[in-house]
Amino acid sequence: MREEYDFSNAVKNPYAKKLKQQVTINIDSDVITYFKKMSADSGIPYQTLINLYLSDCVKQKRQLNISWNS
Repeated sequence: MREEYDFSNAVKNPYAKKLKQQVTINIDSDVITYFKKMSADSGIPYQTLINLYLSDCVKQKRQLNISWNS
């Protein structure tokens, strides 16, 4: 291993804005079961499927039409 490295020609990571952030979230078991079944059918990890679905919601600017009962 070198004592010093030359980073003068280094290039910024073009994917840095796409880095993921780990969060803890409570999701209903039937929703998880649904995405796990889709995962088994498609071969795509269920967390990736959930992320793809949520990303699509962001891109389409979908709004929920709900009201909370107190």
